Amino acid sequence: MGGTSRPLLCLFCLALLFYSAISELCNPEDKKVLLKIKQAFNNPYILASWNPNNDCCDWYTVTCDATSHRINSLTILAGNLSGQIPPDVGDLPYLTNLEFHKLSNVTGYIQPAIVKLTHLKSLTLSWLNLTGPIPDFLSKLKNLTSIDFSFNQLSGSIPRSLSQLPNLNGLRLDRNKLSGPIPSSFGNFPQGLYLFLSHNQLTGSIPSSFAHMDFNYIDLSRNKLEGDASVVFGSNKTIQIVDLSRNLLKFNLSKVVFPKSLTSLDLNHNMIYGGLPLELNTLNLQYLNVSYNRLCGQIPVGETEVGRSVIFNLLLLLQCTKFFKSYFSVPRICVLFLLPRCAKRLGCRVGALQQAQVFSIREFIHFEKEFSTR
Repeated sequence: MGGTSRPLLCLFCLALLFYSAISELCNPEDKKVLLKIKQAFNNPYILASWNPNNDCCDWYTVTCDATSHRINSLTILAGNLSGQIPPDVGDLPYLTNLEFHKLSNVTGYIQPAIVKLTHLKSLTLSWLNLTGPIPDFLSKLKNLTSIDFSFNQLSGSIPRSLSQLPNLNGLRLDRNKLSGPIPSSFGNFPQGLYLFLSHNQLTGSIPSSFAHMDFNYIDLSRNKLEGDASVVFGSNKTIQIVDLSRNLLKFNLSKVVFPKSLTSLDLNHNMIYGGLPLELNTLNLQYLNVSYNRLCGQIPVGETEVGRSVIFNLLLLLQCTKFFKSYFSVPRICVLFLLPRCAKRLGCRVGALQQAQVFSIREFIHFEKEFSTR
């Protein structure tokens, strides 16, 4: 009996090993690469599930293609990860999504080996501590639809070659230390792009090529951009959200033609002059901020009551800055129109635009200072 059971036991063990081998879906080469990446980061706790005895398609932060079982997504978020992104990431040839996010101890340059990931569609290296320039090699990744390098320490100029990406619909380079002009080639991007370049040190003018570009959302705020921004707008465009605040822009707002699709407009802290166009009454604006400019004149009131769509969501602080030099001697008035919650704190009444409170310039400055501290 014992002599018969021993061969059966061995046969059972062999069958178990064979079953384990064929049941593992993960490609063995992909598995080796992932283990190298784990080792490069000194085996962090966030990658504890990357056990070589388990199927890597079941590992945390990893996704396999349902058919080929090749690794197609690597997403590492908000963990205790230190070091530089290793060149081994370039040895996952079927990656379509690569994301490192909220890992403040990840340093170094943007990994050059990423250029080998020709299937890549989404590249997110955000809220890290990356330095150095944005590399030109990104233009070779023709399948990219989204790039997010926000919240890093990247420096240098923005490469004009990025506009050679034919499928790009989202580009985030905000919250870095980028300098120089916005490339004129950015007017050649696919229509409907989401473009975020805010909180950098960009200079020069907004490219005239933007006149032919129909963005979905554009944020160029907190830079040092100068000149005319009217090229961003246009009657035939479908742009929805525009933030050009805290720059050095100087143009006549009353001559701008706004698209009907516009829902949010922030132009605060520039040198924009003229008045508010009457056509603002026809827009479905949910947010409007034109404070700290050189605008004067009346707030337009038409047959369409702007208050209905804007009054509970609007911050419109029309500041007649050209009067400030002699505000104690010039008996001018300005209009202060605030959100109801702000107005309640300041003790002023807000109704429809026709009922907006009118203050003397001395009172206006008092309220403006009080509001800025809230």
